[in-house]
Amino acid sequence: MSYFHRALRTALMTGIVMTMCVVGASAANVGVGTVNGDGLRLREEANTSASILGRAYTGDKVIVLEEAQDGWYKVNYECVEGYMSAEYLDVTEKADADLGYGKVEADGSVLNMRSGPGTSFDRTRKIPDGTKVKLTGMDSGWFKIEYNGGQGYVSSEYIAICSEKAESGKYETAQARGQNTTGSWGNGTSSLGVQIVEYGKTFLGTPYVYGGNGPDSFDCSGFTKYVYSHFGYKINRTASSQMTNGSAVSSGQLQAGDLIFFRNPGDGKAASHVGIYIGDGKFVHASSDRYVVEIDTLNSSYNSRTYVGARRVI
Repeated sequence: MSYFHRALRTALMTGIVMTMCVVGASAANVGVGTVNGDGLRLREEANTSASILGRAYTGDKVIVLEEAQDGWYKVNYECVEGYMSAEYLDVTEKADADLGYGKVEADGSVLNMRSGPGTSFDRTRKIPDGTKVKLTGMDSGWFKIEYNGGQGYVSSEYIAICSEKAESGKYETAQARGQNTTGSWGNGTSSLGVQIVEYGKTFLGTPYVYGGNGPDSFDCSGFTKYVYSHFGYKINRTASSQMTNGSAVSSGQLQAGDLIFFRNPGDGKAASHVGIYIGDGKFVHASSDRYVVEIDTLNSSYNSRTYVGARRVI
């Protein structure tokens, strides 16, 4: 499945479809949003009752796809399109920022890279269709990019946005900000570890409730404690105290069934959240963001930045 989504489209059509042309043209004049409040929700639709697709934190950057309407911006945040409240975004048409990676969509042709943000600037290179480029900023609807050792500008109309790292497929945000500086996570397995993971998955969708010990509701450490107890392992109750269970394991040596820990910014505890590692940079946990037991990725901006370690109990 491709995670790339067309960022800013225009259409040369007539009649009613001309409205789409106007929307696409205005979208090209939007830019980069900087989050000015912790826990800003990315929602599926532009209202507070819509499903939460993710959260962003102070200083995080988003690509703004459309002008604000009714107090909401349509944005792309780490490969996911959704809506964020305009109140908590500082938006500018021009900004230098790490925006991840994009893929050229030039309908089988080439895309001109220019020395500045506009067609009046000199063409410096031709970029083949399908090429992945690093997005380093935006200026009046043009992406500032790095490509093949050079820097320049390309029209955002022909770039499909994604934050995947071009050469490895790992998330650039995890590489740049996370505790795991190699961008890779362990993929070790053990028979019991796999059983623990599979048992944990049977609770997917179970509601998150603070203080929940299962099986009808969980908080994060209540979930891990319950799953481990099913296999005869007694671990401590809170995330911080579970960091004393078992033995420490490096991120590159993680295996299925390991406990992984996170600490929220400004939290004085050893850990504020815990989950169970699955493999391939994924984990299952009782999420206090989406209020259910779910599978998440260590490579998201927030998770990679707040990851503090892992423990092996089995």
